[in-house]
Amino acid sequence: MIKNVEDIRIEDFDYHLPENRIARFPKPERDSAKLLVYQQGELSHDQFRHLPSVLPAKTMLVVNNTRVIHARLHFLTPTGARIEILCLEPIFPKEYQLNFSSTQHVRWKALIGNNKRWKHSNLTLQIPMDTHTVQLEAERIGRLDDAFEVCFSWSYQGYSFGEILAAAGIIPLPPYLNRKATNDDTLRYQTVYAQWEGSVAAPTAGLHFTDSVFSTLAQRGIVCKPVTLHVGAGTFMPVKSVTIGEHHMHQETIVVEQTFLAALRAHKASNAPVIPVGTTSARTLESLYWFGYALIKGTIPASGEMKLSQWVPYEAQGDLPSAAESIAAIEDMPRRTNQSQFTGQTQLMIAPGYAFQMIDGLITNFHQPKSTLLLLIAALIGDDWKRVYHYAMENEFRFLSFGDSSLLFPPE
Repeated sequence: MIKNVEDIRIEDFDYHLPENRIARFPKPERDSAKLLVYQQGELSHDQFRHLPSVLPAKTMLVVNNTRVIHARLHFLTPTGARIEILCLEPIFPKEYQLNFSSTQHVRWKALIGNNKRWKHSNLTLQIPMDTHTVQLEAERIGRLDDAFEVCFSWSYQGYSFGEILAAAGIIPLPPYLNRKATNDDTLRYQTVYAQWEGSVAAPTAGLHFTDSVFSTLAQRGIVCKPVTLHVGAGTFMPVKSVTIGEHHMHQETIVVEQTFLAALRAHKASNAPVIPVGTTSARTLESLYWFGYALIKGTIPASGEMKLSQWVPYEAQGDLPSAAESIAAIEDMPRRTNQSQFTGQTQLMIAPGYAFQMIDGLITNFHQPKSTLLLLIAALIGDDWKRVYHYAMENEFRFLSFGDSSLLFPPE
């Protein structure tokens, strides 16, 4: 492992974030957000709608097309206690789309608010649907580390679990917004290109994109390709340990199409820039490299579930494959199983000392102090993250999920 990576102290990635700089609500127009540009050590800013004019020619933008689900469910116990169940990830069926399309019982990993007040009986909720009132029942099966396994069943099998969630659940806004979700959040806490349900948090760097911005990108010959990383609640969890070596990185599911892998391999082979939209897209791309590395080295079986631990990059030894070689190794897996997708579970930790293998820049919002997301920014641009965040403060940028954006290029 690269010397001292695990000894990085999270207090070195702190900064003062006043409450009035946290954007509680989005701007009326998505692409009217500010855009900070950090390139060759220089700082400037513009409006996000002018992003196409500052991207390098032949750039491939990679966006995360996950869709935020109505993951918060509120129940009352027979004694009137309010219980909140936050659905995190499916257990059975394990595949997201199979779970959402199920018309029978499903099981989820979930956080439970006010769990001590939930005694032994199952919880029920009456849900008015189009033609029926459906009773949703929640059964707590047992503990799963820092969460619970919950079984959901419902009285009318004419509806899928996805439809049940959409009708009964609430959009899970980040806790730091400190407000209740509104009807507008159903639309605005979602990217315009969101497609596959599964996240409990939006990939917020993509919230600024509009059809107009995409049209201008296409006119400039900049291609946009989708990947899917279902964002978990762990993205909001601060690092509570003194050093990052003691922090357990949360696990998230990534899904990429075979066609994307082919396009990405060709793009990397041509040395054209690849810029992800958001830290989730960056984490997906870098995880793909290390999945391919592990396949080449034979440390992950060529069949079965693919899992990537958080310290793999720092333990790598010997010559590393090129990005194109690593992607080619991944492409072989779906071919052998006659599948159109590659799926894996990643715990990748990107922190100072990490050597980026896939990305040539990053579009991202401004992140919480002492967060793994800020560690990723520091890994990309070094100590200049402090200059960037100071510049954003001085120029009245809005911070966090509904805040303004930045385009960051690593120092040459």
